[in-house]
Amino acid sequence: MNVIVCLDDRCGMMFNGRRQSRDKRVYEDIVKCLPEGGGILMAEYSRNLFFDSGAPFICTESFLDMAGENDTCFVENRALSAYAERIKKLIIYRWNRHYPSDMTFDIEPEKEGFRLLHTEDFEGNSHEKITKEIYVR
Repeated sequence: MNVIVCLDDRCGMMFNGRRQSRDKRVYEDIVKCLPEGGGILMAEYSRNLFFDSGAPFICTESFLDMAGENDTCFVENRALSAYAERIKKLIIYRWNRHYPSDMTFDIEPEKEGFRLLHTEDFEGNSHEKITKEIYVR
């Protein structure tokens, strides 16, 4: 499966049961990069981020369990270490800021056998700089 996450500088994902931040240009980039005809699997919590995107999506709490080899999963509020072996591509959007967090990303890409394939910076809507990193096995 392919996994997409958004992280702060300390790999924070969530704080007090909520996403740390959001930026519409990140979600536009995610939709633009989906394979033709491809959709996104996600938790119900993430639905509003993609509701008007035009991309097909499936919201279910078991999305990581049901994801196939070529499916793309957007992950905000789930630990991923139990699924690490199934991930073939990891896309990380970094906010380049320090936010408070009580849930952090639990995978270290290099230690899990990923290699950095591509990195790029772009200006977000509410963030001056967002860094996109693409890791593959």
